[in-house]
Amino acid sequence: MTNKKGQLIIELKRRIEEDFTSGNWEEIGLLTDCSHIISHHDRLLRSLHFGDEDYGGNIISVLRSMDDHNPNALQTVKEFLDEWYPDQNATYISAKPSNKKITFAPNVFSIPDGGVEEDLVAVMMPFAGFDDVYHAIQTACDNAGSRCLRADNIWEHSSIIQDIFSLIFRAKIVVVDFSGKNPNVMYETGIAHTLGKIVVPLAQVISDIPSDMVHHRALIYLKNGEGLKKLEHELSDKLITLST
Repeated sequence: MTNKKGQLIIELKRRIEEDFTSGNWEEIGLLTDCSHIISHHDRLLRSLHFGDEDYGGNIISVLRSMDDHNPNALQTVKEFLDEWYPDQNATYISAKPSNKKITFAPNVFSIPDGGVEEDLVAVMMPFAGFDDVYHAIQTACDNAGSRCLRADNIWEHSSIIQDIFSLIFRAKIVVVDFSGKNPNVMYETGIAHTLGKIVVPLAQVISDIPSDMVHHRALIYLKNGEGLKKLEHELSDKLITLST
């Protein structure tokens, strides 16, 4: 291993130790084809969960194994960190935004009056059996100083899809729960992306996230009391970050 690569591993270890969750490790495993290395390590996720002192050493061990398996793995990890956990000690220069814009006139929906409501979070998720999850999302929004609405909270049009489009149109952020691979949620996510919304994906298992979106960071949660409390905390932090 070269000195340069060793320095990169140390840098990645520092940043991972500060920010990574177990869900992030799952995502990195999928992105680098190293899921087996992460899941089969006997100490990595356990030491993360319990805050053990050997977590840093376990990170280095796993990163070295990932590099042996996939020469591009470390660069993929770095790009993931740069996107979701920018290094506060680094200086970034953004590229000039593109001046190219798309103008379209939908023939399925009507464009709502008014503009984007900065404090509004739209929630796209299955309805049946998800009331406790929605309550956790509502609590997270309240804690972040935002308000959230789901399609069943409003009835402004005779067509429910028009209500959904209007809600997404008005919201700054759209939270989508892919749990169960609900086709309506997939469709609504496409609308949100087309309208240029900030999309925050959730799922109970990472395999429920569409393959086209697996490179986006998602909040993975367990549908029990402890898991929903964790979701409240992580989603609240994410919303606060996106609002600043």
